[in-house]
Amino acid sequence: MRYLALASDYDSTLATDGRVADPTRAALGRLRASGRRTILVTGRRLDDLLHVCDCVDLFDYVVAENGALVYDPRSRDITLLADPPPEQFIAALRRRRVQPLEIGKVIVATHAPQQAAVLETIRELGFELHVVFNREAVMVLPAGINKASGMKVALRNLGMSTHEVVAIGDAENDHSFMHLAECPVAVANAVDSIKAMAALVTAGAQGNGVVELIDELVANDLAAVDARLTRRHIALGTRSDGTTVWLPPYGNNLLIAGPSGSGKSTLATALLERFAEHLYQVCVIDPEGDYASLQMLVTIGDAQSAPGISEIMAVLRDPYVHANANLLGVPLADRPAYFADLLPHLQAMRMRTGRPHWLLIDEAHHLLPEPWGHVPERFNETILVTVHPGRLVPSIVASVDVVVAVGAPADKTLREFAGASKRNPEEVRVPPMKQGEVVGWFVHSGEGHFR
Repeated sequence: MRYLALASDYDSTLATDGRVADPTRAALGRLRASGRRTILVTGRRLDDLLHVCDCVDLFDYVVAENGALVYDPRSRDITLLADPPPEQFIAALRRRRVQPLEIGKVIVATHAPQQAAVLETIRELGFELHVVFNREAVMVLPAGINKASGMKVALRNLGMSTHEVVAIGDAENDHSFMHLAECPVAVANAVDSIKAMAALVTAGAQGNGVVELIDELVANDLAAVDARLTRRHIALGTRSDGTTVWLPPYGNNLLIAGPSGSGKSTLATALLERFAEHLYQVCVIDPEGDYASLQMLVTIGDAQSAPGISEIMAVLRDPYVHANANLLGVPLADRPAYFADLLPHLQAMRMRTGRPHWLLIDEAHHLLPEPWGHVPERFNETILVTVHPGRLVPSIVASVDVVVAVGAPADKTLREFAGASKRNPEEVRVPPMKQGEVVGWFVHSGEGHFR
């Protein structure tokens, strides 16, 4: 599964007139039965939500007060993410006769047209507060608090990152958590600005739209939406005509191949940095210690000691920390067996949390040699770096979607890959390359090679 969690707004998204309909409640049950997690994200005060919503137990976490607190329905624990509203501010609003006036644990809320009085009060008192609009609602929160900040806390509690989440909403205050999610979805009744940012707009309104989304998630993991998520793509490089070459972040394997000293590790490092910039977690398998000095990585192991598998997995528990397994302390002949022991742990974590999002296997011809009897059923989101693509396990070669040939002669490298992947090596024709160029090949596109 690509999407392991659904985050949903409450009013006018999940609920109609404050209530969740039976078909919507049943759809949430189907979603949870599929193994996915659920997060409710609302601008309501928690006590108000618990009064109107009779299905809170269908959610792993509730983010209430527009991101100011996180509630665990099982333990009933409440985590405040900001300080309570200043008494001086509340008193000033009351003197101005701002009505209605709702005071939560953190949030202060009223309705239009009271925003002018609210803004003037903030200006006069000099508090660092910001105003959030939700249709006619006017909410006041501490700086930095919004639905996105609350959702990040809930996801961290679940051991997930924002890349495993589909978020659905309808109004202005939903923008932050929808933008943060991997796939933003708007219900049919959403305001225009929310529809404009969504990768998918449901045909149904409110709860019917949520049911529609859940059915698609369970049926096909929103496969049809992938092509619209281009803002998540990673830049591989620039073609000779100036256009950018993009790598979708899900469902692909990348092979970087070329002779020793040609710049394979340099290119791989640049890609790791780009994945990290987009908050995709990476795990590097580093047989020669080439990545140990890369500051974005937490390196386990050195020339004297092998990296402990439990240590690697402990580092990866944090969705925003990247791990490097330095195998210098593992004898060369033992490295394929070491990787065979590590891989099931990584695969299990991916099944559970979707992470690490990408693996990078350097010296892949040593770690995945032919024959190698430990190939997983699903082998995706992996960067293979090697001098000899023809020495990899055939099923691994067959799983490659993108090849980047580094250094000269690139045609020899691509012909070796073509032969290993049961393609015709004689069809490989690579024009002369200039300094700083590599040759790319999206092997399933029918496009051919390009500089």
